[in-house]
Amino acid sequence: MIFRFILVFALGSGAMAQTVVVTNPLRAQQIVTAEALGLIEQATAGAFSDPAEVIGMEARVNLYPGRPVRFSDVGPPAIVERNQIVVMVYRYGALSISTDGRALDRAGVGERVRVMNLDSRLTVSGTVRPDGSVEVGS
Repeated sequence: MIFRFILVFALGSGAMAQTVVVTNPLRAQQIVTAEALGLIEQATAGAFSDPAEVIGMEARVNLYPGRPVRFSDVGPPAIVERNQIVVMVYRYGALSISTDGRALDRAGVGERVRVMNLDSRLTVSGTVRPDGSVEVGS
């Protein structure tokens, strides 16, 4: 992949940190590609400094050209969609209990998501696993 960088050099003799910015507008839920990113020679607190950390992530909000990509702006691509039926798994030692639930949010692998148990109608939180199931409990 070819990285397209926007370099803005600051006047003066000191070296500055870089910040990842968006060069093309990205809508929420769109996957970030290398072509949509650039760098500026400026340190921005709470923003990425390495494009490799952002590529392949999913935009959580609309991203506009020239603006820094902040840590909260992107996340792992969602594999669980809101209202999707998922398998809820509870494990404790050798005990494993599975049942169906309805996801109440979108989430990617390793993220927390609220799930409503379809039998009891109780809402619990769990962590999305790579297979799309949600691990609940301890």
